[in-house]
Amino acid sequence: MTADDRPGGTSAEDRPGRPTAEEIGLLLAGTPARLTRTQVADGAGVSRRLAERIWRALGFPTSADDAVAFSEADVAALRRVRAMLDRGLLDEPTAIRMARALGQTTARLAQWQAEIVIGHLLPAQGEPSDEDLERVLATARELLPDFEQLLVHVWRAQLAAAGTRLLALADLRPEAALGRVSLAVGFADLVAFTRRARELDERELADLVEGFEARAADIVAAHGARLVKTLGDEVLFTAPTPAVAAAIALDLAATAELRIGLAYGPVVPMMGDVYGTTVNLAARLTAAARPGTIVVDSGMAEGLAAALAEGLAGEPGFEVRPMRRRSLRGLGMVRPHLLRRSSS
Repeated sequence: MTADDRPGGTSAEDRPGRPTAEEIGLLLAGTPARLTRTQVADGAGVSRRLAERIWRALGFPTSADDAVAFSEADVAALRRVRAMLDRGLLDEPTAIRMARALGQTTARLAQWQAEIVIGHLLPAQGEPSDEDLERVLATARELLPDFEQLLVHVWRAQLAAAGTRLLALADLRPEAALGRVSLAVGFADLVAFTRRARELDERELADLVEGFEARAADIVAAHGARLVKTLGDEVLFTAPTPAVAAAIALDLAATAELRIGLAYGPVVPMMGDVYGTTVNLAARLTAAARPGTIVVDSGMAEGLAAALAEGLAGEPGFEVRPMRRRSLRGLGMVRPHLLRRSSS
């Protein structure tokens, strides 16, 4: 809906009162909703079945046939999908998978960014006033062009980094081209998080979680590794070698009281995540670790011993000591090792 479509032809900034959902949607989406889902599919030249599958994969609800919920920008987006299919660049299942990756990632990004901006601009206590909401919209209006350009730039840089990592792994390990790759996998878990969560109010709890995730992300990135995901009081990361994973774990342990588990072995990268026995082993080792310790599996221990022997361990220095064998749920008996900074 444009300004001229509204009663009186005035925009939100020209009149007092709380912004409407239509005004917010128009500002953030950029184009007004004037089409039904049938009109969008027909206008883009794709089947209604494919259009519905694309919208669902992107994370949007199915609209009624006569609901006016789409714009010309949606038509243009579907035309791009159709062009990729017509040129044979993608097949339909791959296009759906790409749409799902895009939808899930951008949904979390948009929610996160909206929370940051709104939390910065709105009062911490009490109901926001109409003026507060107008200030949020005015700020969004100013930020959107730069954020949009920054998003594309960062996405391309991240795509280049991901492609470089995958090609490097394929060069070093031919099995990576078949979807099998050996990586170091690490979990880091905040100690006593449940107790601390009961003692904190909502704002303090949010600050605790965000601070932990921010520090973990900075440390992982500084070592050229990958933060796979965050789970509130826990983070999952991967590293190309045991030595890099060990350096990350030691740096993480210096920032907070954590339990950390590391394992090295084959993983299956899928949907931006990693799966397999190696991931499960790292998680089990984390759960079994004592507060403030780093526990690694035998694959990590062997890799670290080889790095030390070849002088590739770098800084910080570390030492690995075997622990007694123990049974881990679903994995049987394993021989964990304790990793810590070397005393020399």
